[in-house]
Amino acid sequence: MKDLFVITHTESVHHVEKLGGGWYDTPLTERGKNDASRIATRLFDRLGTREIPILSSDLQRCTDMAAIFQKVFASPYQVDQRLREMSCGSAEGQAREWLDAHLNPVPDDENRLDHQVFEGAESRREVGMRVTRFLEDLCKTDHEQVLVITHGFALTFLIAAWLRVPVDNMDYCEFRATPGGVTHLSENKQFGNRVLVRLNDTSYVDV
Repeated sequence: MKDLFVITHTESVHHVEKLGGGWYDTPLTERGKNDASRIATRLFDRLGTREIPILSSDLQRCTDMAAIFQKVFASPYQVDQRLREMSCGSAEGQAREWLDAHLNPVPDDENRLDHQVFEGAESRREVGMRVTRFLEDLCKTDHEQVLVITHGFALTFLIAAWLRVPVDNMDYCEFRATPGGVTHLSENKQFGNRVLVRLNDTSYVDV
């Protein structure tokens, strides 16, 4: 695999209703669907290749987007639970006021890898491990280009895994993204170096 295009899902119902996300499963809004269509069309115009593998989180806000990409690229999408957002545990579907009141601060010993932001939530270590396993399996394929549809915070761990950052060192990593941002990861053909070509490119969705 040489080029990986990672797209964070566009506006979802939980965004508009200002509710905790994580594994809380909501569809795209109409605006989100329109933006997804714009991104898919513009990305196809750039790549000009049909039948590119499309891999998506199994949560609806991502599969809604994947279905749109499937039509544009004439390529069926596949879902993978390992591309899910970090589980927020008890915070999922809760209002912002609830989130602010129940947030668990980072402990004094700074064990950030195993810290749970909310009761029952995933830790950074758990997300890092599943995302790393996903990428390791993907890199065993011979695809030249791949489209991945995932979530904003999960993107951090995907980029870190692409750059071969060990999970034990993912405790402070953060790559910020917005809905509909496109991140381009590439492998240098001469040396095999892993490159973060572009982070959160919003030009595909800009009107």
